[in-house]
Amino acid sequence: MRFNKIAKVVLFTLIINSFVTEAIARDNGKKFNWGPLMDAITQVESEGNSRAVSGKSCGAMQITPILVEDCNAILKKRGESKRYTLNDRFSVKKSREMFVLIMSHYNPHNDIERAIRLWNGGVRYTVKGTQGYYNKVMRLYRN
Repeated sequence: MRFNKIAKVVLFTLIINSFVTEAIARDNGKKFNWGPLMDAITQVESEGNSRAVSGKSCGAMQITPILVEDCNAILKKRGESKRYTLNDRFSVKKSREMFVLIMSHYNPHNDIERAIRLWNGGVRYTVKGTQGYYNKVMRLYRN
């Protein structure tokens, strides 16, 4: 039983690492890799299950319909033709793209704490309301 869980984590890590190019953001021309943080968030959200569903939240990163709409509004504002669908929440690659897009818009300085709290509590998050989630993600992120 323990082996299966370890095997799943290793497989998930390999899959995620193949998407690391999607995790690169820029802050004042410097590259920033969101990959390790997205890995930690994914483990907290769904234990890496890309088919996970909890209420309106879906996929490995537990993306809501509102977040998909927000991503599409950001893309439209930027003049880009790309759009995400609700089914894209089940794609690890597209979920990670949406994470980077949201961070580039609401967290342009790539602040790790802000990223975690924003992902959990939305744009109007509170520190108190996101503290438990923040602690869980940071435990995984540091290891």
